[in-house]
Amino acid sequence: MRSGVGAVRAILLWGMWILAGGYVLVLGIHAAGAGPSWEGWFGSFADDWLGLLTVWAPAAVCWLAASSARLRRPDVLLAAAAVTAYAAGDTVYLVTSIGGGVVPFPSLADVGYLLVYPLLLAALVVTVRRHARGLTLWVWLDCAVGSLGAAAVLAVVMQPVLESAGEGLSPLATLAATGPPVFDLVLVAFIAGIASLRGVEMGVRWTMLASGLLIFAATDVVYGLQVASGTYVLGTPVDAGWAVGLALMATWVELASRSKRAPGLATHDASRTAAMAVSSVATVAGLGVLVASSQVAVSPLALSLAAGALIAAGARAQLTNRLLERMAEQRLVAAATDELTGLPNRRAFYAEGHSRLLDPGKPRQALLMLDLDRFKEVNDSLGHRAGDLLLAEVSARLRDTLHGDDALARLGGDEFAILLDNAGREEALHAAERLSTAVAEPVTVDGASLSVGVSIGIAFFPDDGTDLSQLLRKSDLAMYKAKTSQRGYHVFSPADDADATATLQTIQELRSALETDQFELHYQPKVDLDSGQVHSVEALVRWQHPARGLLYPGAFLSLVEAAGLMHSLTLTVLGQALEQVAEWRRQGQPLTVAVNISASSLSDSDLPNQVATLLAAKGVPADALQLEITEEFLVGDRDLARAILTKLHTSGIKISVDDFGTGYSSLSYLRDLPIDEIKLDNSFVIPMTGDVRTTALVSSTIELAHNLGMRIVAEGVETAGTYTELSRMGCDQAQGYYMSRPVPAAELLRWLTHWQALDDPAEMPQRISVTA
Repeated sequence: MRSGVGAVRAILLWGMWILAGGYVLVLGIHAAGAGPSWEGWFGSFADDWLGLLTVWAPAAVCWLAASSARLRRPDVLLAAAAVTAYAAGDTVYLVTSIGGGVVPFPSLADVGYLLVYPLLLAALVVTVRRHARGLTLWVWLDCAVGSLGAAAVLAVVMQPVLESAGEGLSPLATLAATGPPVFDLVLVAFIAGIASLRGVEMGVRWTMLASGLLIFAATDVVYGLQVASGTYVLGTPVDAGWAVGLALMATWVELASRSKRAPGLATHDASRTAAMAVSSVATVAGLGVLVASSQVAVSPLALSLAAGALIAAGARAQLTNRLLERMAEQRLVAAATDELTGLPNRRAFYAEGHSRLLDPGKPRQALLMLDLDRFKEVNDSLGHRAGDLLLAEVSARLRDTLHGDDALARLGGDEFAILLDNAGREEALHAAERLSTAVAEPVTVDGASLSVGVSIGIAFFPDDGTDLSQLLRKSDLAMYKAKTSQRGYHVFSPADDADATATLQTIQELRSALETDQFELHYQPKVDLDSGQVHSVEALVRWQHPARGLLYPGAFLSLVEAAGLMHSLTLTVLGQALEQVAEWRRQGQPLTVAVNISASSLSDSDLPNQVATLLAAKGVPADALQLEITEEFLVGDRDLARAILTKLHTSGIKISVDDFGTGYSSLSYLRDLPIDEIKLDNSFVIPMTGDVRTTALVSSTIELAHNLGMRIVAEGVETAGTYTELSRMGCDQAQGYYMSRPVPAAELLRWLTHWQALDDPAEMPQRISVTA
């Protein structure tokens, strides 16, 4: 049933446009003088009956659409009534004039013509009513500027019509004569006002309605001007303007009736530019009318409307300036406030801190630097939303713990700073204890009870510094001292500064070491337990310090990470390892090398491309490289881990999980990520021979790895008994001091020569490393 009604509506809509197009074509042909004689039945049909069909067809479209909407759409009903009023007026006019009858003025036809305008205006009001809610005063001033400016220009254009419309006529006739041009003026002003509403976008349906109204009004204006000048001729294309305008309005009604949303208008930020352009043009137009009045006669109505447009524009400019000032103030407040916690941010703290330290009435103050403990674990395990909620709760507790004159700010991340007013050592220590206790209370986030601690560094003004930068640096040093010592809080001392100086010096030496190739690699073999052969080695970095000698990773890797040099070191190690693999292959030793990659280096999405470039440059196949990652990387962003590891694995590089069993992450990553091997941490391997439970864990892990299709390597093999037991359990490879310590590349070749000479499997557990 509904599909049948829809088909009828579509046929009627297309029929309306065919009639309108045919009417325009017929009038155009007649105006060009290219058609048949206009006299007789053809002229009567074209001007009367065809014209009548073109105005009743839109009425039929409107009422069918209104009935389909169950007559519940006031905007649709008003528009349908307006179109019908015009068609009824045309019908009265035609019937009265049949046979050469004289149509009185005014007549019932004029009633229909006049009703069109208030009904259309009412439809417009209903259309924009929903969007008018919540609009600010300055938006309405834009609307007023657009309306008054457009009306002023139209008043100038229609001045001849308005002056001649009511001359020598009765009051009723004057109303009939002046009503259409005045209503046209109001209609155009209303449309311009709507177009000036910022935040309101003209959609396709609204464009249909606005175009129809403007064409209708424009036809009225042209008709009035021609009548006033005595140049109007019946049967010209001007007569088609009303039919086309009505057809567009009917199309809007048809489309609007099919939508459940408010018809015709939609809010959108992109409309602001257009709205501003409309109001600006209207302002210029109003100014132009006033300027023109000094050269030509302009009606008082046009002058009044132009003046009103400029007054509204001036009010809008004044209001806009106030709004901009308020926005600037709000922006300053926002720039000084941490969005998450509502506390002052780093910028505000610097401004407040400098001001307080310069105050002679505050002779002593204490600066506390706070950093949350185990906060990263919350972010990694529960997500950043939980971390944000935790920070907000901690901020509230810190605020409640402090006195009113103390300055609290969030510097960033999980770092906070507090400037205690009129505080010495005793007051600062008491404050640190209160703050530590407040933060340590469990926090419930999404149903989970979380506990975090806080490390606090304390520096004093003026003893530790006379400006805020000095105090921040020293309290920061003290805070890290508190974190490493796990004592909760620490008061700055000169020794902390000396340690910091040594750290900075070491970081500078690390930068120089990267530039001068002071890093070298040692290699530890990984022995296949089923055959005793060696097919792969692990590369381990050493720093050949010019003054301190050979340094192991524990002496410098944490500083490399802290200084942001880990990625550079990683690429250096990869380059050296691949170059050594290429050299071994030229010597007839096709070894695979395993390189440790830190979590920070693996977080670089460009790492796969950089590794591929190194492989190509050294001429080494991808399957000769194995990357060892830690569970720390897998605990973080699982999607990022999957993307990077998949790209590396797809290129042929093998992936190994180092120190397996020491992390706290879910084992689901073994299922979800492209992992070829797991390396059992030496904390499980070393105590195997004397601990039944540890032996059972190792055996179960080996079985787990094999069930998942992975190899398993045991680290920390230091005794023959461990070697034998691992071989019995089916472990794939072993690595440890029992076979060989990590050694330089030249020593590794000598070890391999000795190892390969002992090819009796029965001798394998008794082999002794030939290296020192």
